[in-house]
Amino acid sequence: MRHDPDADGRIRLLKIVPTLRYGGTERQFMTLSASLDPGRFRVELACLRPGGGLAAEAVRHGMPVDIYDIGPFHSARTLALQTKLARDIARRQIDVVHAYNFYGNVFAVPPARLAGAPVVIASIRDCGPYLTPMQLRVQRLVCRAATCVVVNAVAVRDWLVGEGYDPHRIVVIPNGVDLEPFDVPADAAAVRLALGFEADAPLITVVSRVTRLKGLEQFIGAASIVAERHPRARFLIAGEPAADDHAYLASLQRLAARVGLSDRIVFAGLRRDVPALLKASTIAVMPSLNEALSNALLEAMAAGAPLVATRVGGTPEAVIDGETGVLVPPDDVPALARAIGRMLEDPAAIAALGHAARRRVEERFSLQTMVGATGQLYVDLLRQRHPRGQAA
Repeated sequence: MRHDPDADGRIRLLKIVPTLRYGGTERQFMTLSASLDPGRFRVELACLRPGGGLAAEAVRHGMPVDIYDIGPFHSARTLALQTKLARDIARRQIDVVHAYNFYGNVFAVPPARLAGAPVVIASIRDCGPYLTPMQLRVQRLVCRAATCVVVNAVAVRDWLVGEGYDPHRIVVIPNGVDLEPFDVPADAAAVRLALGFEADAPLITVVSRVTRLKGLEQFIGAASIVAERHPRARFLIAGEPAADDHAYLASLQRLAARVGLSDRIVFAGLRRDVPALLKASTIAVMPSLNEALSNALLEAMAAGAPLVATRVGGTPEAVIDGETGVLVPPDDVPALARAIGRMLEDPAAIAALGHAARRRVEERFSLQTMVGATGQLYVDLLRQRHPRGQAA
């Protein structure tokens, strides 16, 4: 009786994310939402906090965004908004609800089930290092009500299975990167000059949200070691602090000054020219202490930038050590410095790594692959749950 086909036969899809700030999950959320076939899907978005730079992008793509500005989960306000969400899902006859990350999953999955949405998907995109034991238990309970749990790396799937999740209800769809922006030539000399460096200085770059789990202290420590042997090397950290944590950014800047890097490192903040920065980099570094499958990692590979990355989470699923990049242990400053130094001393070898990294992204981690797999999952699950639904 409910969920009759849309007037134009499209699947009615509601995607819910905690915020629309710039971040890895948020960018994947928006890119996927905007890339789904509009002839098959009518996409609506929701988030749990107002504002965020990606909200304007949603408007540009013609996707409406509802804001459920929640308080603490135990509050009357949040319960009222969950009730509203259930009514909205039922009124709009949403076919597929797809929630992301802890807050999105816990807020949206129960109301979606209450509203009778045929397909309810939870997404978990890391191994939850920031979640309390109670939050992990709550998320596990909520995810049992979902049709399935989508993860972006085998490492996340394996962690969830160890946490008691049903392996048969976990679907792995790796992140995908849009390769087109990385096909535009970049003027490496101009990029370096714009950063205040010499045009031919070796440039070692980290693109990352500025948070404590990204290994940025370790990168600065390694940079100070590299700079002693390679005094012309210059260093770049491109990204903004999470939740406007400018105190942490200031602490990194003070650390750089203490180790003598003030005139050799630039904290560039949020950049819109990441492809050009990476293509102009001699080496890209991902020093994270915890990851699932990093967007920045895939972007560096798409740019053909020789890569040094820590062996965490799903990174070894993308980077084949010695073939498409170099892997080092996390939180090991000397190992990180040695890897960067060796690469600086062997330009021919690192060029080969960059070329191989680009080929691997084309073959395994393209945007088209991710969008196709996710869209097909929606269709298949809806067909299983609601045979009269749009499965064309």
